[in-house]
Amino acid sequence: MSQNLPLNSESVSRRKFIQGVTVAGLSLGAGTSLAAQVSAPAIHTDDKTDSRKIVGEGDYQYQISHDHFQLPSKFHWQVTHNVAVDGEGRVYVIHQGVSKLPDHPSIFVFGADGKYIKSFGQKYQGGGHGLEVRKEGSDEFLYVTTVTGHRVFAKLTLDGEEIWERRAPMQAMIDGKPIYPEGENTKSIAEWKRRDNYKPTNIAFLDDGEFLVADGYGAYVVHHHDKDGNYVSTMGAMGKGDGQFMLPHGLWVDRRNPEQQRVVITDRSNNRLQWMTTEGEHLKTMGGFLLPANIDIQGDLMLVPELQARITLMDADDNIVARLGDDAAYRKKVLANKKQMRGDSKLWQEGRFIHPHDACFDADGNIIVAEWVQGGRITKLTRI
Repeated sequence: MSQNLPLNSESVSRRKFIQGVTVAGLSLGAGTSLAAQVSAPAIHTDDKTDSRKIVGEGDYQYQISHDHFQLPSKFHWQVTHNVAVDGEGRVYVIHQGVSKLPDHPSIFVFGADGKYIKSFGQKYQGGGHGLEVRKEGSDEFLYVTTVTGHRVFAKLTLDGEEIWERRAPMQAMIDGKPIYPEGENTKSIAEWKRRDNYKPTNIAFLDDGEFLVADGYGAYVVHHHDKDGNYVSTMGAMGKGDGQFMLPHGLWVDRRNPEQQRVVITDRSNNRLQWMTTEGEHLKTMGGFLLPANIDIQGDLMLVPELQARITLMDADDNIVARLGDDAAYRKKVLANKKQMRGDSKLWQEGRFIHPHDACFDADGNIIVAEWVQGGRITKLTRI
């Protein structure tokens, strides 16, 4: 397997497919269950004030706009989960959605200016979770994961047409035992191992077209698949030791070290990141996070949204260079009144986050943030 990604590779990662390219201005140098879904009233484009504030520190400062992306009045924001950016700068947002609203789209597409373009993905209402854009040859595709309902990972066109769909890899084993043994729906300690509890959260892409799927809410492992979605192998197991996970929620292929292609995984409930080889050998563990939810990398800059109200930026040596929206007093308030804060936008403060669930860079080094809140929240951080 190749260890380096050439700049002209057709196997280009996530969101904005400029991985490994230095962006102008960039330095070179925690398990929880999903909240009950509550439908929000329709939001008209003239109903909200576009609030702006500067966040960050040093060379990493951003102008924040919580209301940059606007839906037409015929739709409403639901619980937002993940975001991705394609090669034209279009922003894709997936909602967890509400299963009792099967005709409402779960995936929305916006221009870089925040204006609504199109929507699709009614099939994923009630379970929408992971979302990535990947360029393959001259075309781009959308990869989706769902954690309830269908519980699948799927490959789509950018217009939402399904190319293929895959379910739990029934041949996956740990210590010679099936990870997903078929059986009755029981309440035993091994219930998390059942096929029905396969709950894939996020996807990361390897150099050769193969990819990794985190079964974050299910078996707490990461599965390796070939470019067609067929099962190859499994890494990890449930636990707190090195190479074990307590909710491997997000993951990314870390190509910042030219000597070795690594996989970095957000071990959310253990409040840490872990680096592994692509074959599953543990390399490094880094703690000190607050329920880290996912990863994105642009150039040498790593982005880590944390569910406990902040976003961390790290350099090529994994030194923390900035924490966006980090406010201990505000975070204490969020954690003390989680359900209330999550569900009442009147309590949200400008320039502060509630539950950053995903975040990604666009081609200009700006950051798009999706928060796990009822009524939805997608924020744009424009780099100064």
